[in-house]
Amino acid sequence: MRIALGLEYDGSEFCGWQSQAGGGAVQDALESALSVVADAPTRVVCAGRTDAGVHALAQVVHFDTDAVRPDTAWVRGVNAHLPGSVAVRWAQPVSGEFHARFSARGRRYRYLLLNRGERPGLMARRVGWFHRPLDADAMAVAAALLVGEHDFSAFRSIECQAKSPVKILRRADVTRRGDLLVFEFEASAFLHHMVRNLVGTLVYVGKGAHPPEWVANILAGRDRARAAPTFEACGLYFAGVDYDQVWQLKVGAGDTPMILP
Repeated sequence: MRIALGLEYDGSEFCGWQSQAGGGAVQDALESALSVVADAPTRVVCAGRTDAGVHALAQVVHFDTDAVRPDTAWVRGVNAHLPGSVAVRWAQPVSGEFHARFSARGRRYRYLLLNRGERPGLMARRVGWFHRPLDADAMAVAAALLVGEHDFSAFRSIECQAKSPVKILRRADVTRRGDLLVFEFEASAFLHHMVRNLVGTLVYVGKGAHPPEWVANILAGRDRARAAPTFEACGLYFAGVDYDQVWQLKVGAGDTPMILP
């Protein structure tokens, strides 16, 4: 039997999603909890890996098991064995053809950036921070220039293992909510560090170092060295996954409320 799960987590205390030999990853914590409920070793596959310090609002995973359990056992039972910063939100049986990663048609990320002179206290490790005033309108204009099918090599980590740097960015928005800037990105798929590199480059526009058109030039140049440094991980959230209706998942992308302070 194949089971799909939806979960959320605070990535602050983890070394990332992917399992590590010494433990300490979100995947390690989830597989350990699932193995207790299934009474057998259990491995999971996720829709999108997250780096150390990155959070998830709506991660989706699947796993195979011979254990027959009610859906509630895969939610409340697994949650009872997870650390407090990770929670399963829903569970359901799915077709054996469903794959959390390869069945996904798109993924969504959100970045929260605190823009004020003082560093975050209450929101520490849950938002990025930039101390100088930023022009959100100029950043929004620049972000719109990134939408479409492009070679995103200029925003790709040298450690990226994707076969192609060409992705379809369907949405790139920047809005201000008081002292908080909210970045929303939707794409067919993302390159390693792509969102954090995009945020860093948009911040350069926001602080007045370059006009919005500079971002289009960086994109066209395909040179990572010309773009801004990678922005910090703590403000980044894996916000959801798009799947075809045929899978009839309980929860898809976009159903999680905006998490704001």
